Amino acid sequence: MFCPLSWGAHSKGRGGSTLCSPLAPHTETTELGSKKELKSMPFITYLSGLLTAQMLSDDQLISGVEIRCEEKGRCPSTCHLCRRPGKEQLSPTPVLLEINRVVPLYTLIQDNGTKEAFKSALMSSYWCSGKGDVIDDWCRCDLSAFDASGLPSCSPLPQPVLRLSPTVEPSSTVVSLEWVDVQPAIGTKVSDYILQHKKVDEYTDTDLYTGEFLSFADDLLSGLGTSCVAAGRSHGEVPEVSIYSVIFKCLEPDEAVQMNSLETVPSLSQAMLLETLTLCHCPVVCFCTSSSSEIADKIYNLYNGYTSGKEQQTAYNTLMEVSASMLFRVQHHYNSHYEKFGDFVWRSEDELGPRKAHLILRRLERVSSHCSSLLRSAYIQSRVDTVPYLFCRSEEVRPAGMVWYSILKDTKITCEEKMVSMARNTYGESKGR
Repeated sequence: MFCPLSWGAHSKGRGGSTLCSPLAPHTETTELGSKKELKSMPFITYLSGLLTAQMLSDDQLISGVEIRCEEKGRCPSTCHLCRRPGKEQLSPTPVLLEINRVVPLYTLIQDNGTKEAFKSALMSSYWCSGKGDVIDDWCRCDLSAFDASGLPSCSPLPQPVLRLSPTVEPSSTVVSLEWVDVQPAIGTKVSDYILQHKKVDEYTDTDLYTGEFLSFADDLLSGLGTSCVAAGRSHGEVPEVSIYSVIFKCLEPDEAVQMNSLETVPSLSQAMLLETLTLCHCPVVCFCTSSSSEIADKIYNLYNGYTSGKEQQTAYNTLMEVSASMLFRVQHHYNSHYEKFGDFVWRSEDELGPRKAHLILRRLERVSSHCSSLLRSAYIQSRVDTVPYLFCRSEEVRPAGMVWYSILKDTKITCEEKMVSMARNTYGESKGR
């Protein structure tokens, strides 16, 4: 009987290392008639004796031996060889050090009938919630596994999670979103994803305004939807995991867009239920050009001195034509350089009248607090970056006027890399106009 202890003995003189067993045979022999009997001793006793001999001897060969002991586990209390003479404490008991091979639990069963029953039960529990049987790569639900709508519910779809694409940094006008395909290897088959998006501002009743719905398969992959939204696709580190992507290319600066839900549409041939999710808001960003200082100078010259009706109308038209974020920047420049002659609000009311001034100034309320803080920066540099994006189209042509159901993962898709222009700003505190 060998106790599962492992000890390491390293010899400096020979430059090698050996993992020794707990017992050291051939250490002593006795004569029993004409036969020799091997006598074993616990390896810890052998090590103790070797260390004692090393300390008492001047032999260079023995003194060149270094003993290193490493605890690899603990012996059970029933193992008498693990006990050191004169010691009451027990040596360590075994612990699991590593797994060499992973096998399904049912393969450990020898009886074929029991193995098949156990395999079927495990597959049903894992893929079909224990309420159906695995047939090929789908679930045949039990009669008790149907919901109130009469649809089978033994293989519900996992919830998809929408996230910002890590490969495309969002800008004020372009945002890329992606999600991992939730279709399992066995069970429900996904035929489509439905995305809902809408603008979110103080003038919109988000409860009444539902926004726009886009079908990933019918609108985006087919190319029949809007040109401002396109579909993409990439693969993760695991080849079996597909990552779908959508890019929004026509967002307005400083506009909050809410991706209200991402729905999976199961293949109706297996009649599974929809899953609806409310997801994330796109980050609010802002954009303006360096011409705001020129507009501020123009408005000052129009306000300076006597302002005729023509000059008043020119100033009003100029301020109404620029975006809200640009108007905020114009006000910032005007007050930075001409406030000693009256701030922007007072001068606008005085020169244009309360009604026109109110129409102009109320537009400043649309600028978000985040954008307002950035627009107060002393220096803003505008630039346009180009980033690659993989645009994908479906190779299949769906007949018009026909109801077409298919599995999205099996759809033949052709992807082409194109460059996308993205406007960005650099904000700083260095002085400049």
